[in-house]
Amino acid sequence: MSEGCCGPSLDQTQAVEARYGAAAQEQEACLCTPVAFDTSLLAVIPEAVVERDYGCGDPTGWVKPGDTVLDLGSGSGKNAFICAQVVGPSGAVIGVDRNADMLALSRQAAPVVAETVGYDNVRFVEGAIESLDAPTAAGELLIATASVDVVLSNCVLNLVNPSARTSLLHNIRRVLRPGGRVAISDIVCDRPVPDHLQRDAELWSGCISGAWQEEAFLADFRALGFEDVTYADRSDQPWRVVEGIEFRAVTLIGALPAA
Repeated sequence: MSEGCCGPSLDQTQAVEARYGAAAQEQEACLCTPVAFDTSLLAVIPEAVVERDYGCGDPTGWVKPGDTVLDLGSGSGKNAFICAQVVGPSGAVIGVDRNADMLALSRQAAPVVAETVGYDNVRFVEGAIESLDAPTAAGELLIATASVDVVLSNCVLNLVNPSARTSLLHNIRRVLRPGGRVAISDIVCDRPVPDHLQRDAELWSGCISGAWQEEAFLADFRALGFEDVTYADRSDQPWRVVEGIEFRAVTLIGALPAA
């Protein structure tokens, strides 16, 4: 792949916005990698939401009844609606996404799901997942400090510009209560992604070029103070191999000390 195919630089945010905006309108089969979910939890979710969900794992398996859940890059809302059923009426789910088309899809589905399950415990807010400390019109932070029990995401951390990773990780740590947990499904790679691949818009928006190195992903969460950081799921075979670099799906879990 030549360096000139995408020019000397790439606006990663624009590339992601364009591709996921289109994917909210019409299902795209090649975005990330499909995963089987509990069909009983999918039954109450509108088909359009399920069809337009793009992930690489199932982080919802680490959510507990009564939790307040923050779903980063909530997309169509599928993971959020699954969590809504797991946490029950005593819990709450907040989805954060910056894509207007995805937000419209999830917000339209929210009252449908609420009517079916018998309670309304999900809300979707517009924002960048690396900027959860951005001020709202009311002067509050987008997501308050120490306000959630578990942060999950499904194949979206790799879509954040590397220059914003420090802010992303800081905000994940900031919003969690003592004893808070993470369940992060994402794509990792076995060695660094070269610059020319990082400038490829299709590979970037397709969850490839922004992948963390596998060991660095674990190390970054340990450095935040999370304990028992491990890969609860890790695909044996690479999802894709690009220029000899292996990309595979993982689900990282960890927890903060209770005190």
